[in-house]
Amino acid sequence: MQTNKTQIIETLILFGVYVILHFVIKYVINNLLKKTRFETGRRRMAVRAVQLVSSVSTVIFLTGVWGLKQNEIAVFAGTMLTVLGVAFFAQWSILSNITSSILLFFNHPIKLGDYIRVLQKDAGYEGEVVELNYFFIHIKTKQNEIITIPNSHFFEKSFAMINKPEK
Repeated sequence: MQTNKTQIIETLILFGVYVILHFVIKYVINNLLKKTRFETGRRRMAVRAVQLVSSVSTVIFLTGVWGLKQNEIAVFAGTMLTVLGVAFFAQWSILSNITSSILLFFNHPIKLGDYIRVLQKDAGYEGEVVELNYFFIHIKTKQNEIITIPNSHFFEKSFAMINKPEK
């Protein structure tokens, strides 16, 4: 009984530390990236990535608190990695979109509010970039339609940055 009380107290402390770290990490990253003049969408993406790492770390600590053995954790991790490997192989575009979002974040000149034109022979379109996330870029056209483009397409197709037309 005493062991369970200790585990519950340690779990509550761990969750408290996690919540505090959640807000501290968000505050620190936002302030650091404001100094480098990253736009809001890119700051949000960086915060999510760091918080994902802290969440995984918290889960690992929780397994230690509740006494899971290392071989049980290794079997679980191996099973999860196998499932993820099969899922990524089955949906290769998901992995390429995540990788593309990282490359777009650091190396591409496009940002929120830019007006772009997709240079395609059969179905070209243009509009304002209204959202950038891990998988897609959302473009709002003159007709107020939202076009969703997978991030990987930014490396497959040509785009032109143009001046925003007057309304």
